[in-house]
Amino acid sequence: MGSNIVTALMVVVGVPAVLILYIWLTEWIVTLVPSKWQKRVRPWLWLGPALAFLGFFLVYPTIGTIIRSFQSRSPLRPEWVGLDNYKWFFTNEAALRALLNNALWLVMLTFFTVGLGLVIAVLVDRVRYEPVAKSVIFLPLAISMVAAGVIWKFMYDFRPPGQPQTGTLNAAIGTVGLGPVAWLQSPTFGVSTFALIAIMIWMWTGFAMVIISAAVKGIDPELLEAARLDGAGEWQIFRKVTFPLLGPTLAVVSTTMVITSLKTFDIVYTLTNGNYDTEVIANLMIKQMFTFGDFGRASAVAVVLLLAIIPVMAFNIRQFRAQESVR
Repeated sequence: MGSNIVTALMVVVGVPAVLILYIWLTEWIVTLVPSKWQKRVRPWLWLGPALAFLGFFLVYPTIGTIIRSFQSRSPLRPEWVGLDNYKWFFTNEAALRALLNNALWLVMLTFFTVGLGLVIAVLVDRVRYEPVAKSVIFLPLAISMVAAGVIWKFMYDFRPPGQPQTGTLNAAIGTVGLGPVAWLQSPTFGVSTFALIAIMIWMWTGFAMVIISAAVKGIDPELLEAARLDGAGEWQIFRKVTFPLLGPTLAVVSTTMVITSLKTFDIVYTLTNGNYDTEVIANLMIKQMFTFGDFGRASAVAVVLLLAIIPVMAFNIRQFRAQESVR
């Protein structure tokens, strides 16, 4: 009990005290600098702790992972193996399957999430109960990935034909005479992968809807009214006016979903752990490190994932800057 009180006091008193001390120390150091340099020095002193944390927890591990990807599996006595780990990745059937599944995630998740988000944003903008509708659609994103996986595990639950179906979907299709489907245990035609993608679409459509809806409300109503006065129908207005103006926002949302699809892990790990041809790159990395103990291959997989994400992130940052410059 006493240790808990000491810890609480350290958090409540110690953290603010350290923060105040750092602020005072920073401003004192600034006074020692010539006046013409103070405006340049002050921002770096304020950013110092954040940059230090960023370097220690992000930059340093990234560099370490890249170096580790050229070494053998042993974490205690690593040996240089050159490009062997990357050669394994691009020649191994399981790794190529994970890469293919990630490509499938990228296409399907991005297309359906952004498409449904766009449709819902445009339609909900026209109803009086817009806040309620948006809240209901956005709600799944508030659920953690693992919790969503548990929920949909019961939705997809499968029992052999002839037995009572406890899964919601199989019970529903059973009422119309259709047989039960092994949603998560069938590698045929990627049924299990599509079932997992559907969960993420359910979760992330609300995110796309909110962002796109904000862009829809930012369109000048006079443009839409002018189009109607010129005799344009609602479909023509959407295709010729609304959609082009939403282009930058759609690009940002799309790239965000691309990054999300490439990093997919929680849903796959919770429901299938990569079985039934549902393996993805992130789950493969975890398996190589913690199941097989091959830190070299795991690091190579991590670097491949990083290289796939960097161009998309760069494009996303460029789009954000372009939008900010317009504002």
